[in-house]
Amino acid sequence: MLGIILTGHGGFASGLEKAMKQVLGEQEQFIAIDFPETSTTALLTSQLEQAMRELDAKHDIVFLTDLLGGTPFRVASQLAMQKPGGEVITGTNLQLLLEMVLEREGLSSEAFRLQALECGHRGLTSLVDELGRCREEASIEEGI
Repeated sequence: MLGIILTGHGGFASGLEKAMKQVLGEQEQFIAIDFPETSTTALLTSQLEQAMRELDAKHDIVFLTDLLGGTPFRVASQLAMQKPGGEVITGTNLQLLLEMVLEREGLSSEAFRLQALECGHRGLTSLVDELGRCREEASIEEGI
């Protein structure tokens, strides 16, 4: 099973982890690490390295981060490039986290990345778009 390390600014990681546990319960091979305002890049690097050691070394690791270009993304990227099969996905939200935690069994890190990107694109929508899609589906089902 892929290992997942979730990280982001402030309480992003622990907040999403708490929401995930409320919906799915405790998850194995999963670690959340916050990057609060009082932290440093060196401390975050050390924490992410420790998390990588704690996860099963026989499996690939995927980092889920909050913001492209932010410190958690940059540090995760540096670490992922040093580990074969390491991936970094940014722009993480609760829908993506829940779906991918459930779908990761049997996926390579590359397949996980591709599926997560599809999930992210599918999950970003609006009420107007969803109502329009529902109307379109209803009219197709009615047919002649």
